[in-house]
Amino acid sequence: MQYEVEQKHRVPDMRALLERLAERGVEIGPAVEQADQYFAHPCRDFARTDEALRIRTVDSESLVTFKGPKIDTTTKTRRELELPLEASDTGGEKFAELLQALGFRPVLAVRKRRRSFHIASAGREVEGVIDEVDGIGTFVELELISDDAELEGTKRVISSLASELQLGPTERRSYLEMLLEKGGGKPSAN
Repeated sequence: MQYEVEQKHRVPDMRALLERLAERGVEIGPAVEQADQYFAHPCRDFARTDEALRIRTVDSESLVTFKGPKIDTTTKTRRELELPLEASDTGGEKFAELLQALGFRPVLAVRKRRRSFHIASAGREVEGVIDEVDGIGTFVELELISDDAELEGTKRVISSLASELQLGPTERRSYLEMLLEKGGGKPSAN
């Protein structure tokens, strides 16, 4: 089975982070607008099961993603299934309609500006992003994909890189959780 191994950290000083990344020769890509529409399951509480179902839209492309429960207490390691939606389903509206017909209900839309980068660590190419999330601030995420056999080593690579970059404490809550706890965010239009 494949897992997404991820650590997220709040960015209190963007300039310092950018300087540390530049020292390692990291180039950061342009900002891309993303909208993530989350859905609640009709028969189980995703907040209790630690799962998520969303439609992510970037420009005219949309993906549906299911995230399983986190499997440890230090990272955001979890199973993730992601499928592209048809190009004709701009914004994922048809798929959202299908989900609602099946009893799922829209919860909240999370909007952010994401800049991507790649950084070498322990012989691996780690995917990184800097997210400016409407209503909650700026975060950096480090991520690798791993199978069962490499899972513990992959978590060590991510944790070690976070320490090297002086990222501070991890944030295990999702952006959705943070927005819901704050009582903010942009309610779904669906």
